[in-house]
Amino acid sequence: MSREALTGPFDWTGEQLDASKRWHFELDTGDVDELEAALEHARSLGHDPYTVTRADFPLPRLAAKLAAIAGELEDGTGVARVFGLPLEHYDTDTIELLWMGLGQHLGALRNQDPHGQVLKKIVDEGSERGARYGQLDAGGKPFLSSRARVASTGSLRWHTDRADIVALLCVRPALAGGLSRLASAVAVRNAMLERRPDLHDLLFQDIYRSRLGEEVEGDRKAYPLPVFGIRDGKFTSHYSRTYVEAAQLTEGVPTMTDAQWQALDLLAEVASELSSGHDFIPGEIQILNNHVVYHARDAYEDGEGTDEKRLLYRLWLCPRRNRALPPGHEVLWGNIEANSLRGGVDRAA
Repeated sequence: MSREALTGPFDWTGEQLDASKRWHFELDTGDVDELEAALEHARSLGHDPYTVTRADFPLPRLAAKLAAIAGELEDGTGVARVFGLPLEHYDTDTIELLWMGLGQHLGALRNQDPHGQVLKKIVDEGSERGARYGQLDAGGKPFLSSRARVASTGSLRWHTDRADIVALLCVRPALAGGLSRLASAVAVRNAMLERRPDLHDLLFQDIYRSRLGEEVEGDRKAYPLPVFGIRDGKFTSHYSRTYVEAAQLTEGVPTMTDAQWQALDLLAEVASELSSGHDFIPGEIQILNNHVVYHARDAYEDGEGTDEKRLLYRLWLCPRRNRALPPGHEVLWGNIEANSLRGGVDRAA
């Protein structure tokens, strides 16, 4: 554990991020033309979204821009917004093929559930989502898994996803609400170190979290992992309060102390103080490095028809260049060495 502040482009406030355009990338006409050519090439080979590979979706012109995005994610702010996809011209199958092909130039696709799902539609799935994605009984009331909460119109608290990179493509924004909120995990950690070093230190220690709704549990329904970690001068944070709360409903998990809850409360409070927020627009891509960026979502309203519902496509990605992680993080990531294939959910046997 370090008690030194970390400085660099990854340490930002929402005001500073909003004032900067270094994390904004625009697809020009030539880029779009190349994407359409890649679509036609993949189709000529008989591919669909689930069989297309990076090689089947050639993007030589976009390579430099994609490399700049990758650099911003790993060595910069940890955030990229990409604009300019004309989705209004494409049907659903075309959008999915384009997104899966483009996504693989950002990293290796990782499973988002134990059944091998790599393309996740983020949309309100109705009242049955708890039964579909997992819930526990908390004092006679259902406690929804994180996956179930994502598949609703409700707000999402500050969290990270279980992959190095999460990429979201906006097909349709909400009728109202649904603001995407971002916060630098490094800035949050630095602020906690300054304000309450005692609580800061607790987040470098193990906190139990549940596997509810995320993966095949086996004999381990919960696992210990610190919220904060540093290795080779690079920070990592993995956090979701929902998983922590769910673990507390699991037999055999140590009871959280008041101080540990206070540390998580302060993390969320500081993240909100230092955050940036923006509305999604159709055709926008938002890409985040989960090691250094927390994200959240405001509650939203949908229109009445199916084609009026907020719809995002989510990919979990492992980039070709990623950071080394501290010892002990294998329980979540599998491989903790730099430039390794990791993240996502293990597929059920």
